[in-house]
Amino acid sequence: MTMPALFVGHGSPMNAIEENEFHLGWRAVAARCPKPKAVLCVSAHWETPGAVVTASDLPETIHDFYGFPEALFNVQYPAPGDAALAARIAARLPSAGLDSMRGLDHGAWSVLRAMYPDADVPVVQLSLDTQQPGPWHYALARGLAGLREEGVLLLGSGNIVHNLRQLDWNRPTGFDWAERINDEVKRRILAGDHQELAAWHMLGAESRAAIPTPEHYLPLLYVLACQKAGEALEFFNDRTVMGSISMTSLLLGGS
Repeated sequence: MTMPALFVGHGSPMNAIEENEFHLGWRAVAARCPKPKAVLCVSAHWETPGAVVTASDLPETIHDFYGFPEALFNVQYPAPGDAALAARIAARLPSAGLDSMRGLDHGAWSVLRAMYPDADVPVVQLSLDTQQPGPWHYALARGLAGLREEGVLLLGSGNIVHNLRQLDWNRPTGFDWAERINDEVKRRILAGDHQELAAWHMLGAESRAAIPTPEHYLPLLYVLACQKAGEALEFFNDRTVMGSISMTSLLLGGS
């Protein structure tokens, strides 16, 4: 059985503990999919020189943010790691390293807490080398596609549109330019224009505002690179909020 692949817009860390539409959307999509043997998460919140895979058997819960309520800092997500899977993943990728000390950042656990609240699915993370261009990431991710046949859920966690400098906490919808880029990315996903999506700066001048830095966009490429020909896809949590954060998420191969 081929596991689905999933890109989620994770947005604010508060989505981990608020039973809002996004948290409930993550929960609902997990309920629709087979339970994986393990999760490989590519998160916007782990950047390294070169690609690195977590190899801890008991990864800690990393609270890599500030200014939020104590309740969020009290969250623990004690999912096991899988050092053997980490080694297999590293072997698939050229020059990938292993990190036996790294835990799970909030790009991973904030979403997985909703999807698998019992923390009973092993989780491994793959870092982002953001000094590399989009096509490099897409090509690297092609080597991960076979993991889906092994019961591994590939989870990309970021945001298509992510500009904190333009953020408006009181705005429930997106700025016009943010909505346009989000819609353009969705259109190209539906058309299968992966090479154009890998070179996102070619999407137009507004893409520089929507994607000022690459780390939240790149996890999308890791999911698209593992799409099978003719595979069904659907969007969910499809909203842009606070002006400049797209929560749009993508399920490949779901039932």
